[in-house]
Amino acid sequence: MIELESVEQTGCDFVDLVREHQSMVFSLSYHFLHDRDLAEEVAQEVFLALHRHMADIKSPAHAVFWLRKVVVQRSIDETRRRKRRPQVALELVAEPAANTPAHDPMLGEVLRRLIATLPETPRAVMIMRYQEDLDPAEIAELLEMPLGTVKSHLQRSLALLREKLQRRGVGDH
Repeated sequence: MIELESVEQTGCDFVDLVREHQSMVFSLSYHFLHDRDLAEEVAQEVFLALHRHMADIKSPAHAVFWLRKVVVQRSIDETRRRKRRPQVALELVAEPAANTPAHDPMLGEVLRRLIATLPETPRAVMIMRYQEDLDPAEIAELLEMPLGTVKSHLQRSLALLREKLQRRGVGDH
């Protein structure tokens, strides 16, 4: 765990940045990795990197941008390093035996599992869009990719998820 009281104050206040954004950093990592312990490790690495780069942080808004960018990059790296990404194609995921009604409280878990089957970049785009509620332009800037690519990832991923849910009998259109 990071010792908040022993950290020097530079530019923006590191202690305040950690306290204010630790939930966001952990949440992004957890939703990407689906492993609490691993998400905590990634979050700690991100804040240690922030401490090392405090001199480069220009403002609180820049800190948020930097944290989001680094946590996504570290989560992708961790997925690749530990090969935790499911190796099953979305089309091959088993269908449930019974239709799931649209108001089913398990729908959120079904969606999380389906999103977890996406490749790293489309998964990161989906999480940034729907977990962090960032618009496509912000995601493009964060992930350093063209806006059209972000929109394409969103469109394709949503179409795959919609198709899979329809095959399960969830949703009418």
